[in-house]
Amino acid sequence: MTDTQNTPVGDLVGRTAVDADGEKVGEIFDVYLDNETDQPEWLAVKTGMFGSKLSFVPIGGATMVGDDVQVSFRKDQVKDAPKAEADGELSPEEETELYTHYGRSPQTAAPSGGGKKPRGDKPDQGRDTSGASTDEAMTRSEEELDVTTTKQEKGKARIRKWVETENVQMTVPIRREKARMVTETITDANRGAAMGGPEITEDEHVVTLSEEVVDVQKSVVPKERVRLETEVETEDVTVDEEVRKERIEMDDDDDGRNKP
Repeated sequence: MTDTQNTPVGDLVGRTAVDADGEKVGEIFDVYLDNETDQPEWLAVKTGMFGSKLSFVPIGGATMVGDDVQVSFRKDQVKDAPKAEADGELSPEEETELYTHYGRSPQTAAPSGGGKKPRGDKPDQGRDTSGASTDEAMTRSEEELDVTTTKQEKGKARIRKWVETENVQMTVPIRREKARMVTETITDANRGAAMGGPEITEDEHVVTLSEEVVDVQKSVVPKERVRLETEVETEDVTVDEEVRKERIEMDDDDDGRNKP
């Protein structure tokens, strides 16, 4: 981990800016310098789903973490920062709003010259297409889509249980005793019992009858366990966005008059 002050300003452009928690913020589009000191003071970061928004974050306290630039602020704070036009310079009013948003002041953050200009040791070289101060080459640039995804809440799933009553019918066999009269013929086998009493008498015999009755008891029996699980489905989403590309062609004004 190294301080960004030890990294050439041009090497910061195009790197990924991450917040204090290591979460991606966006791609560094440019570095703005102080007008008086020419010291880097603001990182211009492309944020949003397609990198279409430009947010400014103080470079103070930023460090190199691998190939990324880690700023000392949270992602939400960077994205909620006051927006400024990417016109190459921050006005004093825009700069004051940014300092206020990040809880800093020009006196505590870095020496201020009022406005901020974009980076570059040779500001007229590279991206300019004409002029006496340019070199012999021009830079062709084009926009590229920087598509990221963020997780957001889409709904809630819950399970609940309730008690409902239903009728259950069962067929249960039961047994009951029933009396019937049986007449036996006097035989040698039962003659003794038959002749054991008086000859002529009055008498009665009583037999107790019984039967089974249904006795219903209820018991609670666990049947199954139910829980919620989440699973991830992947769906291809088509991103349709316009990008701009620079084209370079050569115009030859030589009409051949100097040819032999």
